[in-house]
Amino acid sequence: MAAPKIKTSSFSRNPTIGPTARAHGVKHGPNGGVLVSSGIPDLDKILGGGFSLGSLVMIMEDAEAPHHLLLLRNFMSQGIVHNQPLLYASPTMEPRAFLGTLPSPITSNDDKRELGPDHTQEQEKGLRIAWQYKKYFGEQPISGNSSDNRQEYSNNFDLRKPLERQLLSAQRVHCISIQDSPHLTSLKDQCSTFLAQLPRNDGAGIGFAGRIAIQSLCAPQCCFSDLDWDLLSFIRSLKGMIRSTNAVVMITFPPSVLSPSFSKRWQHLADTLLSVRAIPDEDKEMAKLLTGYQDMVGLLHVHKVAQINTQVPVILEATTFSIKLYRRRSLVLERLNQAPVDASSGSTYANSGSCSGSTKTSSIDF
Repeated sequence: MAAPKIKTSSFSRNPTIGPTARAHGVKHGPNGGVLVSSGIPDLDKILGGGFSLGSLVMIMEDAEAPHHLLLLRNFMSQGIVHNQPLLYASPTMEPRAFLGTLPSPITSNDDKRELGPDHTQEQEKGLRIAWQYKKYFGEQPISGNSSDNRQEYSNNFDLRKPLERQLLSAQRVHCISIQDSPHLTSLKDQCSTFLAQLPRNDGAGIGFAGRIAIQSLCAPQCCFSDLDWDLLSFIRSLKGMIRSTNAVVMITFPPSVLSPSFSKRWQHLADTLLSVRAIPDEDKEMAKLLTGYQDMVGLLHVHKVAQINTQVPVILEATTFSIKLYRRRSLVLERLNQAPVDASSGSTYANSGSCSGSTKTSSIDF
């Protein structure tokens, strides 16, 4: 006897969609793809929602400053907060020590402490008003700042506060040293074993996602740093393995170690390609040219955005962004703006997408 069909109306909730995706830190993107957060809300907006599952993300390092570690830490912390399996490969002999530097998500209680008691009283008043409508909906009112930020798709992370130790001791966090794989065979096998434990991306369901973070793949302290073709073959194989899995791989590498031709090959293999650059402490010419130069800690350049399941190129409104620290704790990306002649403040990425300029001979602003 066939099971009776459950009657639903247009007002019924569909249990197969909705909070399930957010509970695992994934969401549906364009062209039938699925996205995971980079751990930086501004970067997610720039890339159209985040990193696509089955894609390879590569970050070109700057030899003068470790700004790539800011992106790598947030990427790893976002996966750990969502309880997503993580494989971290480091050129150091003790890679697990790096987990102690991962930032912790900013909670609503942290914001209340910084904003002061006046803001807390105002927010509690709004919650009391919203609570009165609970009986009409049969549910708890939804607050703008949830007390459980771990269920958010993208978190803001406090770079000054380390991640909780109980999250780092989870069984889903695996750390390996690249130096233990002199010919990349061991590293490739461990990545293959890790990916085999994840569900296949066959369109039936997104399930949970996994993350692989490889730091400084061609670092000089590794035995295979001069094996250009072996490194290229490893990246090509890894890209083929992740394409049909619910995983995202992030690789950082110093392009100065590679020859120009192999550096171009590495960049061509990336689905999403980013680069970071340090800002000189005393660049008077740039300080006059850009607004908010004193608050910048680095520059982020977007070279390529993943085009999964489509051949249509992604056209960005801007490709170079300034890296800033909001309240000296969380990463913020802002569009570069030319300093106006009258020394007034220019528009930022978060506020406006237009460019403005003024001259003495023209009254038209663009």
